[in-house]
Amino acid sequence: MSAESAGPSGFRRKTVKRFGKKLFRGTLMDFLSAQSKIPDQPVLDNALFPWAETVRAEWPTMRDELDDLLERRNQLPSFQEISPDQSRISTDDQWKTFMLYAFGTRMDFGCSLCPRTAAMLDSIPGLSNAFFSILGPGKHIPRHRGVTKGLVRCHIGLRVPNSPEPCLIQVDDVDCHWEEGGMFFFDDTYPHEVWNQTDEQRAVLLFDIERPMGMPGKVVSRAMIAALKRTAYFRDALANQRAWEERYRAAMG
Repeated sequence: MSAESAGPSGFRRKTVKRFGKKLFRGTLMDFLSAQSKIPDQPVLDNALFPWAETVRAEWPTMRDELDDLLERRNQLPSFQEISPDQSRISTDDQWKTFMLYAFGTRMDFGCSLCPRTAAMLDSIPGLSNAFFSILGPGKHIPRHRGVTKGLVRCHIGLRVPNSPEPCLIQVDDVDCHWEEGGMFFFDDTYPHEVWNQTDEQRAVLLFDIERPMGMPGKVVSRAMIAALKRTAYFRDALANQRAWEERYRAAMG
């Protein structure tokens, strides 16, 4: 039995997840969309974010710190190991993560191992989540959706296979192909699906920022995130992250 389904905690998580999605994807999503100061479309122009190019230009530094982590790739956690709710879309060890921020909470251990990446992240306005996302050869992540219009997602390509085989994310009906040093923003509340059909790994820096909105939208979105952080969805994932950090410290000696 998985941690997600076991006992009262698992029942509470499922209940919160079910009703939370209905709430976030209903009236609140429409409200946040109406409050948005940027287009409500699957993929967004980098020019909407004036700081984006400064951040993107630091990609070689990010890749250097990622490469140090990849020397211990097998010891990095699978996404569902940290967040059991992700087991719906990933059950193997081919989607590795390394957390740096989680809903505004800075992961000091991860940031200490990647100080230059962390310093760059600290400069991003409205940063919410950030982690290295590493897909193994042949990995497929089925179609899924995020839960809130209050955030916008960004990928910066760090290690991208040089292969004729497909390696891409499709957001709604838009195909986005990663490039090393390339950057794109998208709205993850649109259905999206990921493929790495190559024999190499693909690694990006993934981060979420607060969507530019009117003040009423900001207030509602921040209240939603604050409420989410009080649920088992976040608290259990944070506990799993802390437990993994201790194991990783021990393995590092």
